[in-house]
Amino acid sequence: MRDFVFENKTHTTVNKGAAICKQEGIDVLLAVGGGSTIDATKAIAAGAKYEGDDVWDLITQKASVSETLPIITVLTLSATGSEMDGGCVISNVETNEKLGYFAPDNNPDVSFLDPTNTFSVSAYQTACGSVDIMSHIFDVAYFSKRQSMDMLLRIQEEVLKTVVKYAPAAVAKPDDYEARANLMWASSWALNNFLYEGFFQATVCHLMEHELSAFYDITHGHGLAILTPRWLTYVLDEETAPIIQRFGVNVMGLDGSLPVMEGAKAAIQALENFFFEALGLKSRLSDLGIDEKNFAAMARKACGAEGILHGFTDLTPADVEKIFRMCL
Repeated sequence: MRDFVFENKTHTTVNKGAAICKQEGIDVLLAVGGGSTIDATKAIAAGAKYEGDDVWDLITQKASVSETLPIITVLTLSATGSEMDGGCVISNVETNEKLGYFAPDNNPDVSFLDPTNTFSVSAYQTACGSVDIMSHIFDVAYFSKRQSMDMLLRIQEEVLKTVVKYAPAAVAKPDDYEARANLMWASSWALNNFLYEGFFQATVCHLMEHELSAFYDITHGHGLAILTPRWLTYVLDEETAPIIQRFGVNVMGLDGSLPVMEGAKAAIQALENFFFEALGLKSRLSDLGIDEKNFAAMARKACGAEGILHGFTDLTPADVEKIFRMCL
């Protein structure tokens, strides 16, 4: 058995892990940690089966593999849901890129979820992880103009309500087993395909936040907390207001008799209050030492080669840059 400690989930770290697997003839990988550790392990599992020496070739789809090493996970942080899906996100610090990757057979073969393993997670990381759980549901399926099955929307709302109830409890009392157990299970289900009925849209806030993390290496969930309310404010209009209001009523417990637009604005404010007051996260990018100098480049990268982010409302680089500025 060979131990390998991840200092980050950059492609250089993954390359080191893949090289060890090849040299030592490793036949199974054990990931003990949170989403970053599990994501890096998934990329290593693919890199170990790649004839080349740079996993970035796989992530940028310049090359592919037909198989990966088996993966076992022991979860220590409730956030990404990586223990229950086949995707991973890897950073390239040389190019300031942070990209998603789905390799064949990259779902963990076995995942062990014991809430007591999360008792030592700091209040800050508990808060950030809880935001990430909510954002997976927001981004992938909930905030959408498509027609969706009401039953699945209701399940999504129950997972969101679970986070709203138990995240502050876990922040206040780290060894609260009930709170930790509910967050752990919510994390796994928030990025599970069952909730999406086969539907998957561009994860707009995640793609914007990946640029923040790539350029500034901030905690992913904190970036999402700062971005999400501003994004919702930016895209709020007569068409998007009803689902935002629905979130406020069904998840945040707001008054359902308010006019739709007023209710939607109240929902966004309630989400801000939850992130920045109940969870205690700083509310501005400037609080994290981030200024506007890279916003234009970040916005272009977030929108990709097509130059547009398709989602709740389509966004151009100019739109994304405005949302970044709203976050200062």
